[in-house]
Amino acid sequence: MPANNHSPENANRRLGKGMMMAAWVLALGLLTLFFNGILDRQYNPNQQLNMATTLDEPEAVVLIRNKYGHYIASGEINGEAVVFLLDTGATDVAISDSLARRLNLKRGAQFIANTANGQVRSWRTHLKRVNLGGIELFNVRGSILPSMKGNEVLLGMSFLKQLELIQRGETLTIRRME
Repeated sequence: MPANNHSPENANRRLGKGMMMAAWVLALGLLTLFFNGILDRQYNPNQQLNMATTLDEPEAVVLIRNKYGHYIASGEINGEAVVFLLDTGATDVAISDSLARRLNLKRGAQFIANTANGQVRSWRTHLKRVNLGGIELFNVRGSILPSMKGNEVLLGMSFLKQLELIQRGETLTIRRME
């Protein structure tokens, strides 16, 4: 005699299979979120920056080098959240065209920038306020580079030259010059 597809036994089996599938989907989703968080912290270990203070030294921000050997840190340009890659080889604070549009930055004079990938057409721009962990500078020169991809900002010397940088081991201490 063939089984009845509408029997309570079959309904319970289907419900059990559905619950098992939902549990697996939930477990995979939670694992994905957990491992994405770990990867994000490995790439940018400086997502939550705080000023360090001592009695005999000015306020400082201490960055931890990421697993690739770079100093990546969360910060702000004109009050908007951005991710910085500290780059002492960059003359200006360099911003991609798409991020410049999101930040409503105006293109100024056009120029040719010498980058690691060769010469590229770029535009000057003006950053009213740049903030890295509480170190805030005003009227910082920036460059809009249409050839840059992504939303990472190269935090170049137009910002860094006004600060003292001390690298020890895996940390970089940044403070205002006295």
